[in-house]
Amino acid sequence: MRRLLALRVRGELKTGHVRVAADALGVSERTVWRWLAEAGHDERAADEPGARAQTGTRFTITPEVRALLALWKGNVAAVQRELAARAAGRPVADVGTQAGPPPDVPSLTTLHRAIRRDLTPGERAGLAGGERAARKHDVFLARPRSWRNHVWETDHVQAPVLVDVDGRARRPWITWFTDCATNAITGVAVTPGDPSRESVLAALRSAVLREEPYGPFGGLPEKVRVDRGKDFLSRTVTAAFDLLDVTVEDLPAYTPHLKGTVEGLNRAVESMFLAALPGYARQPRPGKRASRPKDEVLLGFEDFTGRLLDWTLWWNTEHQPAPLRGKTPLEAWQDDPTPLRDVPAADLWTFTLEDAGTRTLTTRGIRFMPHHDHRIEVYHAATGRYLGPADLADQATDEQISAVRRARASRTRRLKKDLEASQRERYAAVNQPEALQRLGALTTAQAEAELAQTADADLAQLAMPDLIPPAAPPADWRTPASLAALTTPGPPILHPSGRGGASVPDGRDGRATPLTTDEDGDAS
Repeated sequence: MRRLLALRVRGELKTGHVRVAADALGVSERTVWRWLAEAGHDERAADEPGARAQTGTRFTITPEVRALLALWKGNVAAVQRELAARAAGRPVADVGTQAGPPPDVPSLTTLHRAIRRDLTPGERAGLAGGERAARKHDVFLARPRSWRNHVWETDHVQAPVLVDVDGRARRPWITWFTDCATNAITGVAVTPGDPSRESVLAALRSAVLREEPYGPFGGLPEKVRVDRGKDFLSRTVTAAFDLLDVTVEDLPAYTPHLKGTVEGLNRAVESMFLAALPGYARQPRPGKRASRPKDEVLLGFEDFTGRLLDWTLWWNTEHQPAPLRGKTPLEAWQDDPTPLRDVPAADLWTFTLEDAGTRTLTTRGIRFMPHHDHRIEVYHAATGRYLGPADLADQATDEQISAVRRARASRTRRLKKDLEASQRERYAAVNQPEALQRLGALTTAQAEAELAQTADADLAQLAMPDLIPPAAPPADWRTPASLAALTTPGPPILHPSGRGGASVPDGRDGRATPLTTDEDGDAS
C-alpha cells in the first residue's frame, strides 16, 4: 500500500497498478482507491489498509432514534436531520444550510449501518408501516397435522373479478369451509352481493352433506375456526352449530395466521384461477389510470359459479398441496381411517333454518331461510313436526321487482346527492398564514327563510295531535261517525270568529250564525 501511495505522490499511479493490487488483496478497485484516500490523511492507514479507526465506542440505536424512526415513518435521512437539529438547537429546516452534522451526530451512512445492525427487518418494517407491515416478516409455527374433520376453517373472500349480475358489473363473494388436515374444500357458496348468515348456512350444508353432488368430503367437524365475522357469530349460525354439536373457535381480531389454511386458499384461488378470468379487476393495464376495456365481455353469475365449482373439484382431486407431500386432498381424505359423523339431509335442512318464532297460523310455527322471503318452512309450534313448505301467494313478477329496485336506487342516489350538497363546505385558498374563510355567502332573507323552514319541520316532528283529543262539535253539526269517535264527549266549545264573537252553524242551511257576548261574557 505504501508503494502505491508513493506512486500516487509522484503522479505515476496508473489504473493498472490499482487493478493488480485489488486482485492480490482480493478486493475491488474502488476499495483500493478508498484505502489510498484514507492513507493520504493518515499514514498509519497505509500499514493496516482497511482497518477502521478504533474510537472505543460505536453508534448504536437508542430509544430516541427508534421513536424518531416511528415519527418519520422509517425515513432515515429525516431522522438524521432531526438529530442534527436537536444537537444544534435549531429548527429542522435550518439544518440543511450547514456543511455537515455536528460532531456528536452520526453521519447518514453510520445511521444506516446501525439500523441494519441493531434492528431486525420486522422491526424496521413495523416502525415504517405499523404492525401489519411488521407481521409480514414474522415467522409462524405450523400446527401439527391432525385427522380429518378435526378442525375446519371458514371465511368470506370477495373475488377480484367483475361478473355480470342483472346487467351490472359486481364482484361476487365466496364463502367456503376447508378441512385443515387434508386441505380439502368441503363446502362452498357464492353470493352476488354482500354475504350474510344465509351464505354461511348454505356453505355449511354443502360442507356437511356427503351425498351427490357434494361428496365424498363432509360429515360433522369437531371444531370450526372463525375470525369474529358477524355473519359467522350470528344467532342463527351459532344455534345451528350448537344443534350439530360443533365447537366454534372465535379467533382474536387481526390474526389471519391463526387460520392459515383458509387464508392460503384465499390467496391460491386468485393466483391459480381468478387471475385468468375475464373481468379480473387487478390485471395490470397500460396507462396511468386502470380502466376496463370497453369491449370486455364479463362472465355471467351462473357461468362464474360453474367455473369456480369446477376449479374446486380440480383442487380436491388433482392438485397436490405442498403440506400433503405428493397427495391430493382426496387421497389424503381416503387414506384417513377416522370415522365420520353424518347427518340426514332433512335434519340438516331443519338445523340450518332460522327460527322466526311462533306465528298465529292456527297452531303452526314458521321457520325460514334468512332473506328467503319467497318460501318459508312450516313446523308445528308444539311438537316441532315438519309440515312442509309455504310459498308466497301474491309474489310480484320479476318486472315489478326490477322496477321497484330501480325506483329505490334512483331515490337513494337523489337523497345521497342532496345530503352531500347540504354538507359540502368550501373554504378560500390562501398563500399566507391567515384565518380560514368559509365560502358560500347568504343574504339575510335567505338565512331567515331556511332557518324558519327548519324550525317548522322540527316543531312538526314534536307535535302530538292525538295526545289531547279535540272537543265534541255542536250537536247540530253533521259530523262523520269516524271523526266523532275520536273526539272527547262534552259540551260544545264556541269557536271565535272575530275579535269578540263566535259562530256556529244554525243547523238549517249550514251557514254560520254570529254570536255576540254581553258585558258579563255571556253569549246571546
